[in-house]
Amino acid sequence: MPREIPRLELSRAQILSFRRQVGSLNERLPASAKSLRLAAWAGLQDSMPRAALLSIHARVKECDPNCWEHPSLVQLWGPRFNNYVVAARDLPVFSLGRLPDDARRRARAHDLASRLHAFLDGRRMANNQAERALGLPSNMLRYAAPTGTVLLRWDGARDAVVWCGPPHDMELRDARLELARRYLHIFGPSTVASFGRWAGIGKTEARGTFAGLESPMTKRRSADHPVPKQLRLRDSCRAAMRTICCGTRIERSWCPTRNDGQSFGRRAFGLVQYS
Repeated sequence: MPREIPRLELSRAQILSFRRQVGSLNERLPASAKSLRLAAWAGLQDSMPRAALLSIHARVKECDPNCWEHPSLVQLWGPRFNNYVVAARDLPVFSLGRLPDDARRRARAHDLASRLHAFLDGRRMANNQAERALGLPSNMLRYAAPTGTVLLRWDGARDAVVWCGPPHDMELRDARLELARRYLHIFGPSTVASFGRWAGIGKTEARGTFAGLESPMTKRRSADHPVPKQLRLRDSCRAAMRTICCGTRIERSWCPTRNDGQSFGRRAFGLVQYS
């Protein structure tokens, strides 16, 4: 007879307190490129014009109206093919991390990216104009974004401008694992299904990613993606998370932990399943 998996009973107050802490909403960060990256640790959705600007302003001091265009930030069609602002150095996490496992869909993404790259030849062009020139249906180029080579700039009033960048050398598996770690770090305890919906990936891909996070080989984060000091949880928040993780749950819920699986939110994220 299978053992019942514990359930996490979370109050709205606990969830909001946790997210304020890890999302840099309790205390705004000093103005810097590093702070902008921390503010966009799980990406900043910008599908509502200048939503990313509001998100930055809530997290970073001295934010001017153009801070969303800081050289350290880029725009892309991110999770669920929505417009996202992310740190330029984290672009492969939010693009390659969503590249589908399905061979047909992956081939489509690479084909669209290759055709756009050859057509633009270093130029920048309005998205609709590029799609018409390539004979593509409207909104088709967004499906090339998971290759990590298609970038955009959308100011909210006019058509997005698109261009192509160089490919990335990050492994697809590493990118997806890092995307899941960031999701769990910012949003807290969650499930495979919730991660899949947020990232815009299939259930099988999401399940495989969480299984990968269970593996001993993925317990230690890569040197390129440590949890920044500003995003590590304070003792009070870790204590709150221990309080949160109680009760019973029928499906799996995952919580960010230290490598040793003993306390929450320290450097070198791991995952622990409470059972």
